[in-house]
Parts: sequence; structure tokens; C-alpha cells
Amino acid sequence: MSIQPSKKSYASYRSRRSVRLESDTLRVSVTLEGAHVAEITDKATGVMPLWTPPWPSIEPSLYDVASHPEYGDSAESRLLSGLMGHNICLDTYGGPSSEEAAAGMPIHGEGPTVQYHEVGTESSISLKGKLPLANVDFERRIHLAANGSVICFSESVSNLSAFDRPIAWTQHVTLGPPFLVKGETQFRASATRSKVIDSDFGGEQQAGAEFLWPLCPKKGGGAIDLRVFPDVARSGGFTTHMVDPTCEHAFFVAWSPSAKIAFGYAWKRMDFPWMCRWEENHRRTIAPWNGKTLTCAVEFGVSPTLESRREMVQRGSLWGVPAYKWLPAKMHVRANYCAFIMAAESAPESAVWDGNESVRLL
Repeated sequence: MSIQPSKKSYASYRSRRSVRLESDTLRVSVTLEGAHVAEITDKATGVMPLWTPPWPSIEPSLYDVASHPEYGDSAESRLLSGLMGHNICLDTYGGPSSEEAAAGMPIHGEGPTVQYHEVGTESSISLKGKLPLANVDFERRIHLAANGSVICFSESVSNLSAFDRPIAWTQHVTLGPPFLVKGETQFRASATRSKVIDSDFGGEQQAGAEFLWPLCPKKGGGAIDLRVFPDVARSGGFTTHMVDPTCEHAFFVAWSPSAKIAFGYAWKRMDFPWMCRWEENHRRTIAPWNGKTLTCAVEFGVSPTLESRREMVQRGSLWGVPAYKWLPAKMHVRANYCAFIMAAESAPESAVWDGNESVRLL
């Protein structure tokens, strides 16, 4: 069966202004504010693995703390008001310093909240936006591969300043129900040396513990197998993982045993040498979480953990791998990666990407 060329249209997705790319097999929706990949749907099964928050979504530009108390009053509130599926963290990964926060820099940088304009072709999406505080331009291009199961991404970050600068640049891919199910959804990744974040996320993970993927040390002894989402009433946690340094390409794949669908991403290790895993299982009770959120994120990028820019630079590296990326003066850096969604009777152990438009599950 031949795959018809994909077509682009403009539409509303969950009350958000969005641009949509659609083929015979896939539908992808991206918000015009924040450039969040809000939807990747396998049309044959109707499966959409990405997380949609349980609270209403608004354009981040409309957020005001006095008018929108339902999103809380934290440094995250503007981001949370418009958060969808796969968002960019740029040019920080985590919270700003107190001085940056006073100057208006949000958590995870400006990338996931600024307005973008769309300049793609009839069969592709290209969103361009300026991060005014960071003085950086960001572009995300998306097209659908001819094989019907792969979504291709190409990104560039441009430095508008006349000085070299250290940046964080992370793909925050968040999965949710009905694809994500306690005790069922399985994960595989090209991860090796690993570490629990130093701060306590309130779950059962032992803060600061080092380990080898996938067995995470548990408070009081024992281990948590990160290959299966935990089947417990409440949990939370954050771990960082060094991508396998012996491989040119990296991957993660999540598999649903009920839907028999595998969903994941693949990228070049030299572009994004770190992968982080975050879970929130009905643990956060403040607004807008309200104890109702089930989600798991796999975040791949240039930084190993959540921290301010100053802390990132002071860290320098972890296990000999850099903790940030240099963006040269008046220059740009690029990265290509892909997402994939396809049928799988069992959990794949790995995903092999050809660096272009083809992915094989093994």
C-alpha cells in the first residue's frame, strides 16, 4: 500500500492554536505558543501516547497569576498553564537562579512559553521563535517519513549575542494515560551509568544514589526496576542516565501491552548525551496537580540534571561527560532526531535508527 503525502493544516487542539501534519497513518499537532508537540496519534488504532494534563490548557501569553489561580502561584505556573506532551527546555533545564528569576527568566527557559510563527511547506511544519531574554532564536522543523511510522525532527539554536555562551537544550517527552498504565507500560533505553537526583522527590528512590540502568536503589534497601511503571498508589522520582558511549545513536522506547504499540525517540549521542526519567504518580497535591496526575517523562538533552545555569556551569561535567553545550557567538548549532510509533507484539529491547527516516525495533 502506498502512503499518500502528508498534509498540513491549522486547527485548534485542546483549545490551543495549533498546526497539524497528517498522513494516512499519523496525525501530529504542534502548538503555536511554546511549540509543544501536543499530539502524535497512530490513526489505525487511535493510540496517542503523549501526556495531556488533566487541567484545562490556555495560551501561555494569556496567563496571569491573579486571573488564573487554578495553575498555582509557583515559578512553574505559566509553563504548566500551557504544557502539552513533548516540550523544549531552552536555554535552561530546571529553575533559574534567584537573580535570573527576578529578571523574568522562567523555569526551563523561555523556549516552552514564547510565541512561534510557522513557515513550513505544505507537507512540513517549521516553527521559528525568539527567546528575548536569552537573545537566542530557536527553530523546530517536523516532517513525516514516507514509511508512515517515523516523525523526523530538525532543530537549530542561534546565538544573537557577540559572545560564546553555555546553554541547556533538552527534549522533555512526557507520556500519559491511556497509553501509560501502572504496572503495565514498559520502558527500554540505551542507558548505562545512572544517578538519582540529589534532592528528595518524595518517592521511594534513594536520593543521590548511583547505579546502573535499570535497577534504581530504593530507600531502606532493595531496588526499583525502571523498565516498568510502578504499580503503587503514589510515587515520584527523577533519575539521570548517561547514554551508552559505545553507540553512535541513542533511543528510548515505551511499550503498551494492551495496545501492542511501541512509541519512542532516537537521536545522535553526540547531540544529546544525557537521558533523564521523571515520574509523577498522584503525589503532588498543590494546584494544578491536585493529586490527579499520572505521567512519566523521558527527557534527552545536553544536561544531566535539573539545575540553574550557574549550577550547570559549576558542575561542568558528570562522569567525564559535559553538563551543557557551548553556543558560539553569532553562530548556530543543529540537531536531528526522530520519534516513532509502530505495532509490536512484545516489548522491544532496542530501536535501531539509520540517522535519517528509518527505525527498526529489535
